[in-house]
Amino acid sequence: MIDQNPDLTTSGARPAPAVGTKLSRLSIVGYGAGDAANNLAFTTATMFLLVYYTDVAGISAAAAGTLLLVVRIFDAFADIFAGRIVDRTYSRRFGKFRPFLMFGSVPLLLLSAAAFSVPQIGESGMLLYAYLTYAALGLAYSLVNIPFGSLAGAMTQVPAERAKLGSARSIGAALVGAGLGIFVAPLIVPGADLQTIFTVMTLSFVVVGTVLYFFTAFTAKERVVRDVPRVTMRQSFAVLKGNKPLFMLCISSFLFLTGMLALSTVQLYYLRDVLHALPLYAVISIVQLAATFGLAAVVPSIVRRFGKRQGYIVGAGIMALGGAVVFVTPSSLPALGFAGLVLCQIGIVLVNMLVWSLEADTVEYGEWKTGVRAEGITYALFSFTRKTGQAVGGALAAFSLAWGGYAAGAARQSAEAELGIRAGAGLIPLAASLVAIIVMLFYPLTDKRHREIVAEIAERRAENGSAAPTDPSLSTAAFTVPRGAGSKRPER
Repeated sequence: MIDQNPDLTTSGARPAPAVGTKLSRLSIVGYGAGDAANNLAFTTATMFLLVYYTDVAGISAAAAGTLLLVVRIFDAFADIFAGRIVDRTYSRRFGKFRPFLMFGSVPLLLLSAAAFSVPQIGESGMLLYAYLTYAALGLAYSLVNIPFGSLAGAMTQVPAERAKLGSARSIGAALVGAGLGIFVAPLIVPGADLQTIFTVMTLSFVVVGTVLYFFTAFTAKERVVRDVPRVTMRQSFAVLKGNKPLFMLCISSFLFLTGMLALSTVQLYYLRDVLHALPLYAVISIVQLAATFGLAAVVPSIVRRFGKRQGYIVGAGIMALGGAVVFVTPSSLPALGFAGLVLCQIGIVLVNMLVWSLEADTVEYGEWKTGVRAEGITYALFSFTRKTGQAVGGALAAFSLAWGGYAAGAARQSAEAELGIRAGAGLIPLAASLVAIIVMLFYPLTDKRHREIVAEIAERRAENGSAAPTDPSLSTAAFTVPRGAGSKRPER
């Protein structure tokens, strides 16, 4: 029996957990809308902020690279701060996570517009302004994204429904990325009034993004009951201590994100200045969108047959192959270079669809170790390492431009500059993804072990007479669990 109003709780009343709850299409679409709103700020920054700094504001590539590194590392620590805020917060009316979407959305989107509005106040003044606005943008994004990412686990405990939320999230992000690639990227050409383009775009995103965030807040309801609404700092760090799968996943994700962000940051330069085929940016965005929809349909089958870890390794391998093609392809073979980019995007989409379920598994591992479920700090640490990877990847991409001698606004780049661009778009993703694969080869939390852990948690609660036992079939190890999976004690 599920409480008829899962968002409101009364003193002493404890509704049953949302076991078997099927999410409505509206709530699934609403959750996807939230990540679309997130990416109006995040993807816009990763795709265009370096171009804006170098080609519009006039900041050197080396200075911009240092800026991206420093601020994104600060941004990563902001995730830990946000995770603690989330763990400590609880509203009887709106729940634990949705208030951050409602009250943090407008500041986040306004700061995105401010980051793309650097005034011409001298080199030192522009750099100071860029540091402050980008750091503020990162903090605001953490205070919205950490609760948004944690919200999925609070909406349902059913693995198939969680899979739908993960797919909706990927589709929402892909739609925004495709829109930016199709309609905005082709406008980034020498001589264009780029400041006006970025100003109109980011201000319009304030309106669109606010609508999307509130749509998410009022449709993506929190239904799962928690034993500890407010988690103490001691409990938070106890959950993290000894969580070996989480730390290994964080290391691998850091490496993969390093390669991914290097590619994302330099991809426009690669198509425009190496392949001399900027219109293909729109095509690669369409390919990425098609890959997202296509893989969303087959990922459950991949998980059931091969497991999440194996799927992750395959995706990282595909990106490594694509990076190798991008790096070695000369500018005279644009079709081959474009094929390398397509491979990279397929690998990225596959890994990004699986990594959220892997992260959810580590939440259960921490609960199994400590008895406390702390989504906020677990997601925050995971996001911390991803943000750090983004920082390193974006900075390495910018430094590769500076190393090659990139000349902002030039009609043609030198051979050395083209080599620097190819290194950022191909060599860095190749090396980073290969090392990420090596880490995951030793990842201990297999799907089988995760099912055993969920069963053990259920047995503990049953023995303790818990009013809210966990169903072992709620394991996220696979999107479909055979009947009776939780009826026997797991084998050792």
